[in-house]
Amino acid sequence: MRPGSGFKVQGSVLWAVLALALPLPAAEPGNHERPAIVEKAVAHGIDYLISQQQTNGAIVTTPPPNQREAKALTGLAMLALTAVGHRSTDDTSAGRTLRATLDFILDPKRQDTGKTAGYYGGDDGSQMYGHGIVTLVLAEMMGMGVDARQDELIRDHCQKAVDLIVRAQKIQKADADQGGWRYNPTATDADLSVTVWQVMALRAAKNAGLAVPKETINDAVAFIKRSYDSKRDPAGRILDLKSAFAYQPRRGPTYSTASEGLLALQVCGEYDALELQGTVEWLRLNKLKNSNVNYFYYGTYYYAQGMYQQGGTSADEARQLVETLLLAEQKANGCWQGQGGESSPVYSTAMAILSLSVRHHFMPIYQR
Repeated sequence: MRPGSGFKVQGSVLWAVLALALPLPAAEPGNHERPAIVEKAVAHGIDYLISQQQTNGAIVTTPPPNQREAKALTGLAMLALTAVGHRSTDDTSAGRTLRATLDFILDPKRQDTGKTAGYYGGDDGSQMYGHGIVTLVLAEMMGMGVDARQDELIRDHCQKAVDLIVRAQKIQKADADQGGWRYNPTATDADLSVTVWQVMALRAAKNAGLAVPKETINDAVAFIKRSYDSKRDPAGRILDLKSAFAYQPRRGPTYSTASEGLLALQVCGEYDALELQGTVEWLRLNKLKNSNVNYFYYGTYYYAQGMYQQGGTSADEARQLVETLLLAEQKANGCWQGQGGESSPVYSTAMAILSLSVRHHFMPIYQR
């Protein structure tokens, strides 16, 4: 999920609830110390997210009723809790938090009807960003409801959300934008950031056994590949293998767009795509030195997950870099605080936790 003008974001084993993090040492930890420090930081961040739950179940910093982007933020927090092994059926503070978030998301009073049936981005202003995030959450929560009735409700809501994504893609667009998505379900243009959230949601839904048309995924992959910044030969093959994905076709790559395009192709099974190979090289050449980049938390979420999927040296280098940068940014209360469009600490904290938790395999969408 990318912030700005609205948001651009089942395991069977419970990861043990960890103690609150102590202040991090100033010195760079050795390799044998790093895993424990990372786990403490993640646990501290989880505690922060739990502390931000409101009376209506949403996880936001603003009490009801003025909760802009509440579904998107709550969805990201749910992903963060689930990514480290917490389940809604657990008799723990995290389990109770997830139960309340599910009630908030599944509340029938919050569902759109008519032509926008199943749309989650309308009433809170999170638009198609929030819709993609909530759809992804619901797909990953399949089979994790508190009972059979809630499991069926999750499945039903998720399928309706998927159907809206499919309908939105079919809106007539310019040739360059075909296959992608933009801010609202009737948009006639597209961008990579909105598109990637829909692709992630569709892939997770397909993995969970829901109906997702093959052509929807294929058309989305075609749009993502058109967003790769490179001249092409007459056959359409890319000529620059040290470039990356851009926000929209014919624009230059950035850290965040390169990273999101990388993970998007991977979850669609395009592991041998030249665009993917070129993006990995571009990211290695343009390695982060600090957090002073636009959409740092957003880009780092995709970077950490994408490089993990890549495996080998790329994964090892990315993990160490991400851990070093994020551990230095955590606040004393357990949150991460971004700047500009990433100023919501719930948003930044959820993205940081997801970035630090790539080695866990609790969520199917992030498994290799």
